[in-house]
This record gives sequence, structure tokens and C-alpha cells, in this order.
Amino acid sequence: MRVALCQITIGDDPKENLERAREALASAADADLAILPEAALVRFGGDLASTAEPLDGPWVTGLAEAAREHGTAVIAGVFEPASPGRVYNTAVALDASGELVGSYRKIHLFDAFHDRESEFVDPGDAPVVVELCGTRIGLITCYDVRFPELARALVDAGAEMFAVIAAWAQGPFKEEHWVTMVRARAIENTTWVAAVGKAPDRNAPPRGRPGGVGRSMLVDPMGVVQADLGPSPSVRLTEIDLSVTDQVRKVLPSLSHRRPDLLG
Repeated sequence: MRVALCQITIGDDPKENLERAREALASAADADLAILPEAALVRFGGDLASTAEPLDGPWVTGLAEAAREHGTAVIAGVFEPASPGRVYNTAVALDASGELVGSYRKIHLFDAFHDRESEFVDPGDAPVVVELCGTRIGLITCYDVRFPELARALVDAGAEMFAVIAAWAQGPFKEEHWVTMVRARAIENTTWVAAVGKAPDRNAPPRGRPGGVGRSMLVDPMGVVQADLGPSPSVRLTEIDLSVTDQVRKVLPSLSHRRPDLLG
């Protein structure tokens, strides 16, 4: 499966962000699947409730048109309306015909490092695995990657790979945490991980600190980084060979060595 890691910048104008997303898909026209960052609709820091759209709104519809035009499945992060004045931080999965095949509302909200995502975002309540390009993909959003039990639940639900989307906050040791945990989720689950973060902000948003560290990565089931995009905006075509998963699990059958009788 050819997977495009679309490490784009995200600004405060949804129309401009949609155009960047469409440009990324155009440059990744040979991909089976293109993965865009968390909050691709609009970056954190503004009035998300006034910008949020239902999943049949113009932003996701525009992204679906681009998916259909290029014959490329897409995973991307948006905000959809929730309770009054609040939003869901949602990952959408579109197939190559532009059909919405699934969505995941971020479970773990980023109330850490002096940020409070829960002040304006309602949490989701269920892990989600979607099927795209004949592959079962577990959806993980940003802060979720710090919770190995979510990744394990996705594997137990049949995920053959993880798609991690992020707008990873900048700060001391944050980039090191990102790289380490993306690799850890691959190693402990002997599973491919395609992780896409947004490119770093050029300046601070209206409220809050600059976000995004880049470092989008493709990691194989042994934890080997097959691609690392660094900090600059970039779209890179990578390849996932699921037969590698079977090979790794023959020599490293850690999933079959679990002890649910003792550990739950």
C-alpha cells in the first residue's frame, strides 16, 4: 500500500487549509492513502466552536471531492460541533470514491503542559478501526499516542496498522516524546505506524503557543523508521508491506505471549 505522509502547515482560515490539503493530495496522486494532520480544518488557538462543521459540511465535502478526483483514500483531522460552544476533535476516513467510511472522536484530551483541550473539546467514547484500501486501520489522535492501552485495544479489534494524526505542541522534550512513543506503539504491537504531524507554526495562533513539530514518520513493526520528514512542510510517498508484519510476528510473537489471565 502506498501511503502519502502529508505534513502541511495549518492556519486560521479553513478555506486556505482546504486548498493546502487539496494541493497535498494532488502531489500525492500516486498514493493509495493520504494522511493529513490533526486539526487540518483549522489550527488550535481560535474560536473552534464557530469554525466547526458537521461531517457533511463544506470542508469534508471538499476533501471528499479531492479524494474522488485523485482516487486516493484520506484520513484527516477536523472539528465537528458538540455540546453548545464546544467541539469534537474528529478524525475522518474517506475512501477513494470520497465516501465517509468512518470517524473517530479523540478520547484523550490534552490537559497537560499548561494546555487545557478539555475547556473547549468534548471527548469521544470509543476506539475506531476503519477499512481503507483493503486494510484495517486503527485511528489515533495526538495525545492518544501516550496511552498504550488504546493502541492495544485497536490491535485487539483487528487493526493491521495505526494512523496517528497530530498537531503536536512545541516545548522542551516534546519532539523526543513524539518520536519515542510513535516507535514504541509500533514495537509493542509489532504493527506498522504511519504518523503525520503538522508542520511547525510560523507564529503563535490568536490564543496559545505555536504548535506542530513536523517529524511525520513511517515506522515498521520492528520499530525501524522507514521515513522521517523532519520539520519542514513536505509530502512523501511511502510503502507499507503487510507481509512484513507476519515475518516480524514469527520471530517476535509478543502479542501471543500476553497474560490476560494475570493482567487483564
